[in-house]
Amino acid sequence: MSALYSSTFLTTTLHQPKLSFPPPFTKNPIPPSILLCSASHGTKPVRASCAGEPASTTSAAAEAIAVENSDSDGSESTLFVIRARNRIGLLQVITRVFKVLGLRIDKASVEFEGEFFIKKFFVTDSNGNKIVDGESLERIRNALMEAIDGGGDGDVSVGVATRGVVVRRPPAFGERRAKAERMFALMDRFLKNDPISLQKDILNHVEYTVARSRFSFDDFEAYQGLSHSVRDRLIERWHDTQLYFKRKDPKRVYFLSLEYLMGRSLSNSVINLGIRDEYAEALSQLGFEFEVLAEQEGDAALGNGGLARLSACQMDSLATLDYPAWGYGLRYQYGLFRQLILDGFQHEQPDYWLNFGNPWEIERIHVTYPVKFYGTVEEELLNGKKCKVWIPGEMVEAVAYDNPIPGYGTRNTITLRLWAAKPSDQYDMESYNTGDYINAVVNRQKAETISSVLYPDDRSHQGKELRLKQQYFFVSASIQDIIRRFKDAHDNFDEFQEKVALQLNDTHPSLAISEVMRVLVDEENLDWSRAWGIVCKIFSFTTHTVLAEGLEKIPVDLLGSLLPRHLEIIYDINFNFVEELKKRIGMDYNRLSRMSIVEDGAVKSIRSANLSIVCSHTVNGVSRVHFELLKTKLFKDFYELWPEKFQYKTNGVTQRRWIVVSNPSLCGLISKWLGTEAWIRNVDLLTGLREYAANADLQQEWKMVRKVNKMRLAEYIEAMSGLKVCLDAMFDVQIKRIHEYKRQLLNILGIIHRYDCIKSMNESDRRKVVPRVCITGGKAAPGYEIAKKIIKLCHAVAEKINNDNDVGDLLKLVFIPDYNVSVAELVIPGADLSQHISTAGHEASGTGSMKFLMNGSLLLATADGSTVEIIEEIGAENLFLFGAKVDEVPMLREKGTDMRVNLQFARVVRMIRDGYFGFQDYFESLCDTVDGGSDFYLLGSDFGSYLEAQAAADKAFVDQEKWTRMSILSTAGSGRFSSDRTIQDYAENTWGIERCRCPF
Repeated sequence: MSALYSSTFLTTTLHQPKLSFPPPFTKNPIPPSILLCSASHGTKPVRASCAGEPASTTSAAAEAIAVENSDSDGSESTLFVIRARNRIGLLQVITRVFKVLGLRIDKASVEFEGEFFIKKFFVTDSNGNKIVDGESLERIRNALMEAIDGGGDGDVSVGVATRGVVVRRPPAFGERRAKAERMFALMDRFLKNDPISLQKDILNHVEYTVARSRFSFDDFEAYQGLSHSVRDRLIERWHDTQLYFKRKDPKRVYFLSLEYLMGRSLSNSVINLGIRDEYAEALSQLGFEFEVLAEQEGDAALGNGGLARLSACQMDSLATLDYPAWGYGLRYQYGLFRQLILDGFQHEQPDYWLNFGNPWEIERIHVTYPVKFYGTVEEELLNGKKCKVWIPGEMVEAVAYDNPIPGYGTRNTITLRLWAAKPSDQYDMESYNTGDYINAVVNRQKAETISSVLYPDDRSHQGKELRLKQQYFFVSASIQDIIRRFKDAHDNFDEFQEKVALQLNDTHPSLAISEVMRVLVDEENLDWSRAWGIVCKIFSFTTHTVLAEGLEKIPVDLLGSLLPRHLEIIYDINFNFVEELKKRIGMDYNRLSRMSIVEDGAVKSIRSANLSIVCSHTVNGVSRVHFELLKTKLFKDFYELWPEKFQYKTNGVTQRRWIVVSNPSLCGLISKWLGTEAWIRNVDLLTGLREYAANADLQQEWKMVRKVNKMRLAEYIEAMSGLKVCLDAMFDVQIKRIHEYKRQLLNILGIIHRYDCIKSMNESDRRKVVPRVCITGGKAAPGYEIAKKIIKLCHAVAEKINNDNDVGDLLKLVFIPDYNVSVAELVIPGADLSQHISTAGHEASGTGSMKFLMNGSLLLATADGSTVEIIEEIGAENLFLFGAKVDEVPMLREKGTDMRVNLQFARVVRMIRDGYFGFQDYFESLCDTVDGGSDFYLLGSDFGSYLEAQAAADKAFVDQEKWTRMSILSTAGSGRFSSDRTIQDYAENTWGIERCRCPF
């Protein structure tokens, strides 16, 4: 008999086919004990313990594995005796281990003892001989231990009192052994991905999930069946990933963002799973088209603008690069409003994105946490020590909704966990006990309001309170979940910073800092200094703000009412910080006041950014230009105090969404000329296109791809507006959130100037004009009147231009309503020229330009945000730059009314003022924002330079060979602006996490 001591191993062969490792049913799994056995055949093995481990220790999985050489039925074999907890699929796993290792099972028997079984295997090698080699025996035992001891990252019980996660134990199998064996066999295979299997799964979901006859269902019902079948395959990979993370116990990053602009999930999921073609074939045989069904999906618009879409891109990259990560956010019942245009005016309608269900989410009804509000803070004595106790006045429950995020070219599938607010059972019961049914219903509705609306109107006190409730609700549930997961595997908070990294995506989750302090001090009973030491090592902060006026502040009165204990903690943090600061800089009261977390003013407030900087180990900007603004202006005082804290990581976008999903023709062309699809994971390979940029064959194919994309966009424009556009025209696009600093008004004024010039030309000059289709789109915030007037002006100008027979196809203006991710996936591939024309120093990064760059659109841009780095990558000669630089803007603003007015600019503004496009009175206030010394965003100053850049674009477009070469070089230089690069930089230089790739 040979004793085997090792309890861990790593072999990828055991993951083909699927091995199922469900989570153990104990809260704190204990490593398997080691069994020393010298028993003869038929005797029970004798347990002994490892060094330093009590003999009474019980494993969560395999309690013991014994091995001896014996005679069985006249033939020599080796006996393996395994005692382990009963678990679905485990017997099948064990037999497969033997099979993978090339061993034969001559005989086996099993005995059940409650939730344990004792299984005996009489095993020989492939030649029918017993195994005597000690090294081979150790290898077999290690393989068995690894397979049996697979843990999970499932949500295990933390007790009813804390309203944590409850997992019910399965019934003992005992006499139902045959039934259990059958279940093991059924659960042991991955779903197949051949067209026939996919068809069966789709039809089964149509009939049994959607409850429609498989012989009569429409496109939407087919989409539902299709998406559920895709989700099944995501769940397989998702479970394996979480179980692998649990077993490896790596340091994880938890990404906290109040917004995620995910868009549609179907196409992205099947491409990342690598089974898009198989699904397309399966659907074709059923009489459906994949593209048509994909259009049935609504957008998950749980955010607005670059920050929210950035969060979605970064989740895709975290999964693809195999980093152990979780995303946390809010499951808003109503996403970003739907934009309806009536007579050129924007109207907002609720986005009922959940009305038709969301097949990509899994409701975790047992993953709930209490979130407290209001109340009072009292002092109590605990073991002779004064402790603060928060007695809440209101409590709601946070319920988890999990969304699997698959990586590309990997098995890893990570989790985006979104929280929904539900009423607390405790308060409902009080209402029911007193017979106040109506009040119970009102309380339920009040609780659910927290996660109802993406952007509550925070102009009123009630709106500000709801926004703050949302922030704390999301933070509290996430922190409870993170700490619960940590405590499942660890019992010492000194290890917390070695296993947890918390990323604050802007200041919205900044209350996480005070919440972690509260939990560690008040609930885990750590002393303040120890808790503070932990907090300062786990948080990193990324800011997307460029102006001090944009920094978030929380009124002290509101915070004290809603979260009284957190206000106390923030005051204590600030007191300690200011006292330490005095030692560093002396009694410089102005600077102390600027750096204080608490701002004294007309409305006493908490500066969320200052709190985040003080408590984070790293503060990140999102481009080099933004980093310089942080250092020299926005956080100058903090940079001088802690220069080592400050870094920048230029934002990026995922090429999988913005080329592979949205532009499949270009994707295929790139792979053909690079000779590989590896660029989809390693985007730096795109630089290989540079050597073919002048190749006539590539240029011809490139132009054909671009024309096909323009045809798709033209068809959409005609279907949406009835306007037919010329495919030979330059498609000039500006689509983004409507804001004065993004200068959509500058674009419209330029279009008016072009129209005015065409109108004054003779026929021969008009033949030399480069035709343009100017496409714009975006939403204005509901309360932003100037932005809404810009939208109305766009429609008024379009009405005039598009119906002018003198202009014809030389100029068209189109406004695309309800701009969202799905619309962007159609518009971006069809753009020839894209405009990114913000006033220099106002765009932190600007990820929109990166999406256009990847798709070969040429940029017309100011030197703002990430454009400076784009210039370095593709060369200034391959885009059209204009306008004042960042350092010139303050000087130009100081000049104000003394600045010389551009005559062309004055003329087009006068046309609007004089009512040339109608609505004279309505547009007067809009004209006032750019006339005289009130032109804060420098439209007049940059107008001449802007027209010159537009003329340079016209000239380049005439030379199609030059334009196509510039387009190819744009795509070739876009690799640096992938979110993969951004995430790798964060992982290595901020979070300190390592890749953890789940074996296939």
